[in-house]
Formats: sequence, structure tokens, C-alpha cells
Amino acid sequence: MKNIANIAIAEYDYPLPDERIAKYPLSQRDTSKLLVYNKGVVSEDVFSNLPSYIPQGALMVFNNTKVIQARLHFRKETGAQIEVFCLEPELPNDYLLIFQETKSCVWRCLVGNSNRWKSGLLSQKIVIDGKEVTLSVERVSDAASVNSVRFTWDGGVTFAELLDAVGELPIPPYLNRKTEEGDKTTYQTVYSKVKGSVAAPTAGLHFTPQVLEKLTACGVRREEVTLHVGAGTFKPVKSELIADHEMHEEYIEVSKELLEKLITHDGAVVAVGTTSVRTLESLYFLGEKVAENPAIDEEELHVNQWIPYNREHHLTAVEALTALVKWLNIKGLDRVHSHTQIMIAPGYEYRIVKAIVTNFHQPKSTLLLLVSAFLKGDWRKIYDYALENDFRFLSYGDSSLLIS
Repeated sequence: MKNIANIAIAEYDYPLPDERIAKYPLSQRDTSKLLVYNKGVVSEDVFSNLPSYIPQGALMVFNNTKVIQARLHFRKETGAQIEVFCLEPELPNDYLLIFQETKSCVWRCLVGNSNRWKSGLLSQKIVIDGKEVTLSVERVSDAASVNSVRFTWDGGVTFAELLDAVGELPIPPYLNRKTEEGDKTTYQTVYSKVKGSVAAPTAGLHFTPQVLEKLTACGVRREEVTLHVGAGTFKPVKSELIADHEMHEEYIEVSKELLEKLITHDGAVVAVGTTSVRTLESLYFLGEKVAENPAIDEEELHVNQWIPYNREHHLTAVEALTALVKWLNIKGLDRVHSHTQIMIAPGYEYRIVKAIVTNFHQPKSTLLLLVSAFLKGDWRKIYDYALENDFRFLSYGDSSLLIS
């Protein structure tokens, strides 16, 4: 597994004072600061000027996932407060269908104050569009960390309507504050469409309709993928060595049309956010799988975290993408549905992504490893610059454009 297994996460630490973490967004998204790293040279600008740095004709890919109000609160008869945090459907490929359910569904959840709720139903009454609805939850499995929880309700409303009515938007814990009404807007990208994430793809929070229009006017082609961001995305690595860290698995969806456009752009793209990076780079390994086994079923398609490192890879990006399109045609599908656990760390060879728009990430995080891999280890240059020049960090902070 090359040398990646022996990478010590302590080498990817840096001092981040609490006052440098942006607790709230700026009133105007695109007035945030933009650090530009262009082949080793660092400069700064305002985010609204981003389009001037993107080459005409470039393909820019955004993650169109939408954050759901995934945190629900229940009270036992004893008065104990129980929090149920929805992570993903029990059958993750059913995202679209599960939000349209009108009676029952099962989700993998984190349960807060779990020791106070061993069994039985928890219920609450809510009013949606003038109708009283009784929502109940029951633990289907009792695991050490993630539990399966069955939701049942009446009233004929959809699960999406239920979450909108009773759920709370899960802002990052490092903001050290409660969710506020304004977060429902500011913690969503302006192009979010597909419900499913429990955390925002935060690089996209800087974009405004004006910046998107300017990109189009500059001849930049904009396309979208879907990766539903899981709760593990922003967590620091706890193990000393990367070899002992298990990546979270996330659902991805990519249209055949985008694959074909990637091929016409020689498999090269500007990725908005690390979630888009992970989705796009995962396509290479999915293409490799179907090239080796054209009969493989969709259910078998996933990207293991170590697959980039435990074997040789000989296909070009275009060859892998072409194989994936051919496989979709054979299967009569118009899009790829899959899961990825991809670990992108120093030593990783980027195959599709040539530039990244991304925020400044937590110390000792897999996102920082991803950035370091892209910059060939030069991450400290941009983080030192950001710290010395009053950049704001993490989800509501400023951003960077990284060009390899």
C-alpha cells in the first residue's frame, strides 16, 4: 500500500485559535477572501473575482447536494431528552424514494443520550399544513455508534415534509453555538437541489448567482454531481497512523451526460469542494472496475479507501471514463449510483481534478490530507499565509483556489 499507511497524522497539525474559526458567514457570500495558489505562487483576492482565474472553456463541477434538517428531538415520559440524528437511509440508494415515503422508513442514525432510551417508541405530535401528525421512532438495532431507527407517522405527509417541520439543521459542532434561523439559508449553497447531506459542501457557500453568471459569461462550463456529505467528513483523524483510520462511506450520483463531457475535456476538471473532488476521482476507479468486469452489477460498484494504493493502475482518465459510459449503455442506465470511501492522501495521483476551490480545513483531518496530496506536500505555505493574513477558517470561513 505504498508509503501511505505510515503517514503520521501529527505531521498535518497546525495551531488554529478559536477566534480564527468563522462562527457566522459574511452578509454577502462573495465578499469573502480568496487565496490563490497557482503552481506554487500564493496571492489573494476577493471571491467575486474567482471567474478571472478560471480558463475559458474549462469544465467546473459543483456538488448539488442539499443539507437536510437531520437532527430531531424527542422527550421520554421521564423527561429525558433524546436526540436522533439521521445519517443516511438504511438502503442508501433509495434517497429519492425515502423522502417521498408517507408512512414509514428506516435510517441509520446517531442517538444522543442513548443510554436513556433502550427500547420502546418515542412519539411527538406536530402540525403540518393544519394537520396534526404523530411521529414515532423505534430503535431497530442497538449498535455501539450508529443505530438503525424506524420512523412511523400518519397524516399522509412525506418524510421530507416531516424533517422540514420538526428537524433541526445540523451545523458543525466546532461553531460552538445552536442552529439559528438564518443558518437554514446560509448553510446551503445557492445551487443545492438534491436532499441528503448532513453537512454542507462548504466551498460552495461562497458562490452567488452573480458569480455563477460571470463564470458562464467567461466561457466556463458548469456541471453538477451529487455526493451526500456524511457526518464523518469533517472529523479529525484519531489514530496516529493513516493506516488505522477508517474512512466514512458516502453516496454519489453522476449522470452519463457529465461523464461524456468529462471525456470531451480530456478528463480534466475544476472541482468545487472536496466532496466534488472525491466524487470525480472515484469515477476513475469505478471505470477501472467495469473495464475489468463489464458484467459487474451496480450493487457491487463502490470505491474502497485503499484501492488507489494497493495495486497498479494503467488506464488513462479518458479510458476509465469511456469504460464507465460503455457499461452504463450496456446496463441501460443514465447515471452512476455508487458509494465511495476513497482516501486521498500524500502519495495519491490525481487523475481528473486539475484545480480545486476549497475552504481551510481542520488540523489532523482527511480533508487536509487531500489538499496536501494535491499540492505535493506544499499545504503549509497556504495555511501559514492564511493565518498570517487574517483569513477566516472552516465552514463559514474564506476559501482558496488551488491550481496544480
